[in-house]
Amino acid sequence: MITLVLAAAGALLLAAGPVMIVQGVRGRLTVSHELAKQRIAFPPRGLPAALTRYAGTSVRTGAQARAYSDLIAQHVAQATGGSTYSEITQECMTSGRDDERLKQLRQTAFMGETLRGALLGAYQAWQVTTLVIGLGGVVVLVGAVFLALVAHLS
Repeated sequence: MITLVLAAAGALLLAAGPVMIVQGVRGRLTVSHELAKQRIAFPPRGLPAALTRYAGTSVRTGAQARAYSDLIAQHVAQATGGSTYSEITQECMTSGRDDERLKQLRQTAFMGETLRGALLGAYQAWQVTTLVIGLGGVVVLVGAVFLALVAHLS
């Protein structure tokens, strides 16, 4: 009875693992394709030291999306003096909304934080695909172990 259960579980896991791997790879290709469609590229020079390895490259991977989001965060912080969209909005409300400089800062913060959020979403999706591919490999391995155990017990 135990060998039958192990054999069924092993076969199921051997079938499920490759499906997970294929879906992870498909997800990764989708993220890469969507990032490429945005035509986001790092400037060829003038990057912070931590990002110089990306100089002149297009954003196509999760790591690149995260790095570019960090660049945006630095630019937004520099433009707004470190204030967030929420803080600038509060200041606009307090000042009666007539301050054109605050309106421009709020627009800058909103656009930067929105793009940054989208890029971080791409990074998270990339991380999930990595997890799915890895788990698919583990599932295949466990399925193979179960079948080897069945062969040994029989």
